[in-house]
Amino acid sequence: MPHDRDPLPAFHDDLAAAFAELWRLLADGVVQGRSAFHAPSLATVDAQGRPRIRTVVLRAADAAAGTLRVHCDRRSDKAAEVAAHAAVALHAYDRAAKIQLRIEGRAGLHADDALTDAAWEGSRAMSRVCYGIAPGPGTGLDSGGAYTVPDEAAALTIGRPNFSAVVIQAEALDFLYLDRRGHRRAGWRREGAGWIGGWRVP
Repeated sequence: MPHDRDPLPAFHDDLAAAFAELWRLLADGVVQGRSAFHAPSLATVDAQGRPRIRTVVLRAADAAAGTLRVHCDRRSDKAAEVAAHAAVALHAYDRAAKIQLRIEGRAGLHADDALTDAAWEGSRAMSRVCYGIAPGPGTGLDSGGAYTVPDEAAALTIGRPNFSAVVIQAEALDFLYLDRRGHRRAGWRREGAGWIGGWRVP
């Protein structure tokens, strides 16, 4: 925990600063692989209405639009769940900063459009390889290594048909900061093109 003599962060008692810090952390998570917000957990709902959760990599965070983007294999359960049930949630916690972010929203699956083409072109070769693995994600195997991985050149054509982007339109945001001198929690809900927010009990 921070020492009592350490200055409190600007967002400790400034709601606008807390909102800006939330989006700053998400933007940092997109570009900084070591950020705690680079690989949040994504929760979806399966065909039986049960929650499913897994780690994803945050690829884009647009504060102005209120959107986030992750990528997935369109053969995966995750893709099917997003296509069937748009409601999703993201969660990430930075132990060092003692900040938790929770985001609820509605997700859309993009497969064959300009957005996905651009995302594919912007992906690293090692990432593209993952989408060329056969058989598809979650398929049962006779042994742990009974699947094939294409080389980087082959992945350019093999992987693209399996690649998809998930764009999440955030509808609710929750920011929690832990400090012995007083925890701070704030939340916002999307209202039209803007956000309505306020402090909450931690």
